[in-house]
Amino acid sequence: MVLEEEKNHPSRWSAVMMIAPMLDIHPDTLSQWTRLNERANAPAVSELPEREKIRQLERENRELRQANEILRKASAYFAEGELDRLCGRPFKRNASHCSSGAISKTYYSTGWMTNTDLM
Repeated sequence: MVLEEEKNHPSRWSAVMMIAPMLDIHPDTLSQWTRLNERANAPAVSELPEREKIRQLERENRELRQANEILRKASAYFAEGELDRLCGRPFKRNASHCSSGAISKTYYSTGWMTNTDLM
């Protein structure tokens, strides 16, 4: 329904926003279902022409990069929370478990901080 109606709208999201209230569901849910349906019915990569293969792989690469960025930020957020829990806020440098080494292991593993951030 969304894919058919999309032709009459400037974007897929505007079609989703129009159809979702008719079905009494949240627009995000309808959008996700539409994407899942598209992926399930998408032709195999080997059946696509070269240019389309590249587009599909670039889109997948972009989605994976976004997911990795979200995971990296979440990891840094939870690492900061763990340091806050252990060391208090602001960090108490005199606590043995809050030494630069302990802090750096946590932050550097997430890629959130650099060596110069602790100085």
